[in-house]
Amino acid sequence: MKGFSRSNLHYMRAFAQTYPLTSIVQAPLGQLNWYHHITLLTKVKDATEREWYMHAAVQYGWSRNILVHQIESQLYERQGSAITNFAQTLPPVQSDLAQQTLKDPYIFDFLQLGLAAQERDLEHGLLHYLRDFLMEMGVGFAFVGNQYHLDVGGQDFYLDLLLYHLRLRCFVVIDLKIGDFIPEYAGKMNFYLAAVDEQLRHPDDQPTIGIILCKGRNRLIAEYTLRNIQTPMGVATYHLTEALPEKFKGQLPTVAEIEARLQNASQALDDEEDEG
Repeated sequence: MKGFSRSNLHYMRAFAQTYPLTSIVQAPLGQLNWYHHITLLTKVKDATEREWYMHAAVQYGWSRNILVHQIESQLYERQGSAITNFAQTLPPVQSDLAQQTLKDPYIFDFLQLGLAAQERDLEHGLLHYLRDFLMEMGVGFAFVGNQYHLDVGGQDFYLDLLLYHLRLRCFVVIDLKIGDFIPEYAGKMNFYLAAVDEQLRHPDDQPTIGIILCKGRNRLIAEYTLRNIQTPMGVATYHLTEALPEKFKGQLPTVAEIEARLQNASQALDDEEDEG
């Protein structure tokens, strides 16, 4: 066989060294194309982590671009990291799956919100990029509604986001918070979960799960808060892109440079008018 580039030969050698005793026809190794394998070999050094991404790529049908995104966003480290009480409030099989469904932190890098953004701005941004939001939430989530209305005792209440998880077979209530987690948020979520279970839950559905999404949280405070709550809920954080990406730093002018250029341009116009 001829015509292989130097880089391709390098990748072939690395592939053979990485999987010396594994047949390429075995799942999931044999179900990924060559470009997936190059990505895994070059971007993931830990064997356990690489195998996790390999299984996930096959299970969820990730393209190479999505695989790259999941690796660069460190999905392996974030998956199942949210603080929850699922082990105490859900059956074992359900609690394990629910725990792995949640992440911490969630990466909402498709949003461009300023420091003065409010919770409604965050909600509107997620709805505007609904496809990206659901992709970041993970496989199985379906959108039901935002500011979902509930009538309880003749009073109106509104859920920030209401989702349904197809594998967990349950509603998922998301409460968005622009600041850090405080214990009072759990009481409000507990009320929401009771109302959804009473008004929306089908007899075949599993108990509704709540996710309190905050900008930050103290792990110990969150753990203490959830310890004796009897409804399944979790506390997770999210990250927004507020800083300029590294690849653009140094290529765009600073505020001071822009101001200096504007000042010079203004001075040049004044000089032209004086000469005229």
